[in-house]
Amino acid sequence: MLIDTHLHLVDRTRLSYPWLEQAPALNADWPYETYAEAAKRLGITGALHMEVDVAPTDIARENTWIGDLMVKDGSLLRGAISSARPEDDGFDAFLDTLDLTIVKGVRRVLHVVSDDLSRSETFRANIRKLGDRGLPFDICMLARQLDIATELVDACEGTEFVLDHCGVPDIAGGSYKEWADAISRLAKRPHVNAKISGITAYATPDWTLDTLRPYVEHVIESFGWDRVVWGSDSPVCTLNASLDRWVKATHALTSGASEDERALLFAFNAARIWDIAL
Repeated sequence: MLIDTHLHLVDRTRLSYPWLEQAPALNADWPYETYAEAAKRLGITGALHMEVDVAPTDIARENTWIGDLMVKDGSLLRGAISSARPEDDGFDAFLDTLDLTIVKGVRRVLHVVSDDLSRSETFRANIRKLGDRGLPFDICMLARQLDIATELVDACEGTEFVLDHCGVPDIAGGSYKEWADAISRLAKRPHVNAKISGITAYATPDWTLDTLRPYVEHVIESFGWDRVVWGSDSPVCTLNASLDRWVKATHALTSGASEDERALLFAFNAARIWDIAL
């Protein structure tokens, strides 16, 4: 089993994605059918859709769309991680609208806003409410913001967190120690998990397994096999690789692990964190 915990689907005829105009390499439609054809061939047995930072007025439409795809015969989709605005006073009303048969977690992209956004009491109080509803929060921050992430999780001990993309290390720039130290600090918090997802996008196009290995191994060593999950970050992984190449790299990078350890990373931890059926 291989659960993809970080799939982005894009339909520009259906939803508005303001940021795509500044990302020409990704500014296209990325349909479920194309992903599913490749994913099934690669052994991916289920997927969670990760919100794609649509316009705020389209958040509910994005979740409904994923719900419609989930009920199709043979669908790989097991749920959606919804976009949200925890900085808003109307967050309670937003949570009340969520269909929890579809929505399994929440994310607010935090590297495109002020560093202080997640430090506000409104934001933190609303993230604490996710814990009350059993909804994990995905942390989408850059490596330089990892200590801010630690501040957030310390303020919300009753909420489960998932750190996206290994904390976005600057692999292309060769930066390691500051990122690694911050990962080690964050990993001491038992209610935080880490997602090994699409880190080829942060390397140079000529990356090799040895390029990625120190980052993957440090995350696993820091969090332990029972707090790591896998994700493709498709289609972002296509910037320096492909879905096929990233899946193969993942298998190669974890080839020395036991069968039980790989099962935790590939499926069982995801089932626990997001309460999804395998």
